[in-house]
Amino acid sequence: MSRPTETPAASSVDDVFVLFADFAGQRYDEDVTQLDHALQTAALARSEGAPDELVAAALLHDVGHLLALRDLASGRGDDAAGSDRAGPGAGVDLHHEARGARWLARLYPAAVTGPIALHVAAKRYVCSVDPGYHHTLSSGSRASLARQGGPMSSDEVARFEANPAHVEAVALRRWDDSGKVTEVVEVPPLSAYRPLLERLARP
Repeated sequence: MSRPTETPAASSVDDVFVLFADFAGQRYDEDVTQLDHALQTAALARSEGAPDELVAAALLHDVGHLLALRDLASGRGDDAAGSDRAGPGAGVDLHHEARGARWLARLYPAAVTGPIALHVAAKRYVCSVDPGYHHTLSSGSRASLARQGGPMSSDEVARFEANPAHVEAVALRRWDDSGKVTEVVEVPPLSAYRPLLERLARP
């Protein structure tokens, strides 16, 4: 199976919007599109008064999935790209959180990319410190948990808690888990976040 192809880092907000325009309309594991999931997650962050950097992280946390979908469309990826569903190429962790954070790192500060890089680890962490949390996960998240390493060991918990971004990553994880509503949800459109993304972007 081919490995995910590393692509040049995002250099402008336009790069982000093009990626969303091209691939965020595809269906997400929980039967919402990638775009719906991103918008719901960001809206939850904003509704709880999260700082702008964390709202941006909530909006962009799954861009690694979009990059994998772009690889697939261009013939550089495989059938597992962007999906945790069972099927050809499934059973492999594509590390979308790390890839997405790297792609955004030239454009955004660590306050944005740090929680993105840790949002999968945050799932493993919360499963370890809150055993009941596992039962609240969607079927897609439960399936991917095993590939991502399962609940953390005590040593992993200690290392995770030592990371300065771990509190924000856990908050992002909670919004991520809740941002998968299939009914019609009134949330701001992607265009509403352009001023925020442009304000946070490095010159």
